[in-house]
Amino acid sequence: MDARKERLIRDLTGIFRNCEGNTVRAEEAMPGCEGLVIFEDPIFGFSSAADPIYLTFKREEVIGSNFLLPAEWLPEARSVISFFLPFTEAVRRSNRDDPENISPAWLHGRIEGQACITEFTGRIENYFRDRGIRTCVPATDPRFAVRTSVLPEGDPKGLHIASNWSERHIAFASGLGTFCLSRGLISVRGVAGRYGSVIVSEEIAPDERPYSEVYEYCSRCGACVRRCPAGAITLEGGKNQTKCRQWMDQMKIRYSPRYGCGKCQTGVPCESGIPEKGKQR
Repeated sequence: MDARKERLIRDLTGIFRNCEGNTVRAEEAMPGCEGLVIFEDPIFGFSSAADPIYLTFKREEVIGSNFLLPAEWLPEARSVISFFLPFTEAVRRSNRDDPENISPAWLHGRIEGQACITEFTGRIENYFRDRGIRTCVPATDPRFAVRTSVLPEGDPKGLHIASNWSERHIAFASGLGTFCLSRGLISVRGVAGRYGSVIVSEEIAPDERPYSEVYEYCSRCGACVRRCPAGAITLEGGKNQTKCRQWMDQMKIRYSPRYGCGKCQTGVPCESGIPEKGKQR
């Protein structure tokens, strides 16, 4: 890694460590969660905005024609910065044991954690703008949208839910990880966490993708199948989005104003790292 990129990663990591939203405040804390630290330090991946892989995301069998290329978000786009924020052990541990109830810490990770990501990407934008570099955060851009379509009867996935900027696909393109049965993305720090990204007009050396297959890091051990309280994951068909969405709708009612699940991301071999092939848990 060149010195310039190393310095950038140090700067961005320092910016994250100053994000106040990574600690649950007393006024918003559920019982036992005051002062909870949500995320560990981020890991980063970089890709060229002109990488041909982004064109493949426009295929209907991947994301679809609604996916916008980096240059469609930011005409001056040169690079894409992707990051993964692993949940802390405290957040992950809290959600492992009870097979149906979602832990308060995990609920904070889903809602306050997303607010922390918004804070972090905003600070990254300010960092580059102060240096005269243009930026775009698709996830907070008014153009961000999600398209949902019903798949043909008998398709095990049920629904095709496709946003015009998918953080998991961006992370895949940027060398951070590969997909798994639960449709999460397994990084070297595992699947339990959250992804984000920023498009910039600066040329940053892209990272190599240390994999060639979409599901290369998934051992297909079936742990996420057994963990899913909605019965939405199978070895044969992966995740059924209809069943997952119906379960999440119930969670929104049960835990309002928060919601979440994450059972398929905890208590599994890929929780905090890349699993050994065939490893059971």
